[in-house]
Amino acid sequence: MKFSYWEIKSWFSNVDFTIVGSGIVGLSCALELKSAYPFSKIVVLERGILPQGASTKNAGFACFGSISEILEDLKSHTEEEVFELVKERKEGLDKLRCNLSDSKIDFKQYGGYELFSNDNYDGYDESLGKLEEINKLLKPIFHGDVFRKESNVFNFGNIQNSLIFNQYEGQIDTGRMMEALLLKVQANGVKILNSITVESFEESIGGVDIDTNYLQFRTHKLFIATNGFSQQLLNESVKPARAQVLITKPIENLNIKGTFHLNKGYYYFRNIDNRVLLGGGRNLDLKGEETIEFDETKLIQDKLEALLKETILPHQSFEIDHRWSGIMGVGIQKKPIVKQISNHVFCGIRLGGMGVAIGSNVGTQMAQLLSS
Repeated sequence: MKFSYWEIKSWFSNVDFTIVGSGIVGLSCALELKSAYPFSKIVVLERGILPQGASTKNAGFACFGSISEILEDLKSHTEEEVFELVKERKEGLDKLRCNLSDSKIDFKQYGGYELFSNDNYDGYDESLGKLEEINKLLKPIFHGDVFRKESNVFNFGNIQNSLIFNQYEGQIDTGRMMEALLLKVQANGVKILNSITVESFEESIGGVDIDTNYLQFRTHKLFIATNGFSQQLLNESVKPARAQVLITKPIENLNIKGTFHLNKGYYYFRNIDNRVLLGGGRNLDLKGEETIEFDETKLIQDKLEALLKETILPHQSFEIDHRWSGIMGVGIQKKPIVKQISNHVFCGIRLGGMGVAIGSNVGTQMAQLLSS
């Protein structure tokens, strides 16, 4: 494809800032840059028809970690590090809600629950035994106890008698959230171009030359917000992690309301439009799910269906309506990578499956590197 003079002049000439990736991070970066530099020309490049990675494919959890996830993190992070992780997630969710409003993202604070399977005695006992300790750790963030024990009022099957409830957890409509964010960014004069893949870039004096699948152009500064796809452009400590999801058809008299975690967050489900949305299972094949291919596998989809039949809806019939997958960016550490790569290149990546919670903050922090 050859672009016209008018197209090149309007979209690809005299570009101040180019952002790769139109997910939560990329668009939040664009908003912050436009606020700080209102007369700048900003172009966002997106490889997909819609934001490609996880921003429009996640489960819509407004969460910051179940108690077993937090306890697991404490095995590889200090208490101070875990405290800062949770604090950043809470602040990121607050920022997202403030930026877009609860009504536009359909935010509902129904609370979140963690389930423990009947054979997970150790995890169940450890979590209950550490409730007071974790509540004390997180109290300065939430100004109240986060976790408490609740009975199994949802009639889930094959689980321990009690659930652990988190009163501060919520859920959003991912599609409405991204639609509102896209509209806000475009209303601020940012240009978003879809179906353009950045194949490489080269920094030189005064800017960066970007090669795409259609053309080459120059930008003054480059911001990379491709998360799970970042290995294609950067040499940073982040790997792709595919998350597989399914959703049922509407179910009459569905009594499930809230967000739910099982097996240290490797499985998660929620209610939406009288349906159950269920995702996870990456732990069944961690190496195989370390991919950027959008697909579903029989191993994981069978496990998700078994969970629906045996644990989530043991007394109800259901039909699967739709299946999909998204690509996250993960690493050994949970802390995201937000840094200046070189004179003119910056990145905000490795969101660790917490993009809804921390994406707004990561994008803002990446933009602020320009003035630091």
